[in-house]
Amino acid sequence: MPEILDVTLECPNLAAQPLVGGLHLPELGLEHAVAGEPPIVEDAQRHGDDGRHQEGEGDEPGRGGTETTHGADGGGGRLPAPVSGGPPSLGEKGLPAARLLLRVVSELTYRSRKILYATVTEYIATGEPVGSRRLAKRYGLNLSPATIRNVLADLEDMGYLRQPHTSAGRVPTDQGFRVFVDALVQMREVSTQDRAAVLDRLRDLGPGPELLKEAGEVLSALTGAAAVFTPPRPEEEKLIQLHFMPLREGQLLAVLVTAGGAVQNRVLAGDAGDLQRVNNLLAEMLQGESRSLVEIHRALLKEMDEQRGVVEEARAVVEKAVDSSAPVEMVIEGQGRLFDRPEFLDGDKIRRFVKTFEDKERLAALLAETLSAGGVRVLIGSEANLEDVEDISVITTPYSSTGSTGSIGVIGPTRMDYGKVVPLVGFTAKVVSDKLCGAAVGDEGEEER
Repeated sequence: MPEILDVTLECPNLAAQPLVGGLHLPELGLEHAVAGEPPIVEDAQRHGDDGRHQEGEGDEPGRGGTETTHGADGGGGRLPAPVSGGPPSLGEKGLPAARLLLRVVSELTYRSRKILYATVTEYIATGEPVGSRRLAKRYGLNLSPATIRNVLADLEDMGYLRQPHTSAGRVPTDQGFRVFVDALVQMREVSTQDRAAVLDRLRDLGPGPELLKEAGEVLSALTGAAAVFTPPRPEEEKLIQLHFMPLREGQLLAVLVTAGGAVQNRVLAGDAGDLQRVNNLLAEMLQGESRSLVEIHRALLKEMDEQRGVVEEARAVVEKAVDSSAPVEMVIEGQGRLFDRPEFLDGDKIRRFVKTFEDKERLAALLAETLSAGGVRVLIGSEANLEDVEDISVITTPYSSTGSTGSIGVIGPTRMDYGKVVPLVGFTAKVVSDKLCGAAVGDEGEEER
């Protein structure tokens, strides 16, 4: 029997676990807001409902009967009327995330949440519209297909599900996926197999572009989605050595050694001058303290107020090194693997995704937002604000280098195994951070001390 997401949302776990999307429950004041919330108590416990339904005349077509109503809240019958405007995502502007989460919790009964999560789980597994009979057979709901069909119809009315065709089952909407993802407060640990795959691929690599490329490749291979990442901003990485030497007439070579051990060589336009004195000054500035190019340049500007000569010359060459930093570009790995998924049998859908991938400026802006949000960030469907595609999810998280940060994650269709992908993205980012900062990574993914 497939595993259904735990929908009880008990308070102790809520207080301890981060909410998907970078929101932390203690910050939202939800430690006690959910505990004991009446809608969370199963209808059968409150009303003695044995899950049976009564069918009578006048049933709505396709709903297979009318359930007996137990109590004023309608726990055993039709769901309460939706809040005006339908269920929002936790990213909706104008309402605090805490209120939005509580609104969803209070709007859905235990039974309806359980059926919603089972529907999303089944759709993720099969990619096909989900019917009541399949849910009744596969998920141990202890409800008849007619009862399940009634709840599915209610969930459709409330905006959590939709029916592609009149005779078809139902599929989750963006709002349905959002409720499912936000309920993953008890995220599964990275599986032993996935953990080993990441560590085996990255453990022996040093800091540098190859590390990020391999991290993207292993993420794509394990998720079946396209991996995306932005490298750290080179001018912000901490340096332990900065050395200039003449290359040829009118050119200099700048050698930068980061605190993580990566070596960068940059060819600059300029005259040699008294490089020996410049290098001695820079060595003094970096002695016992790592600094970024930007920090070195700022310190030299400050010292110029007190002395000239070699300081001004050093400032000039360091400024050239800062200006030589290439713009941060987003890198995509595994597009071909993504297009092998059954969702992409439609050639038009492939073209829309390709067009989205070509708009790297917009995608880079999405990844940049991850840096300020912190944590694993999940954007579903329209939340990503990518005009060319609607069936898309973007899961990203920041990683840290020596004084700088970048983003890494995956892009794929909304039918994604979020319980697997979300923690996997977070774990991969941690391993990348450890490697870029020069920390040894043990068999369990922790720094060796």
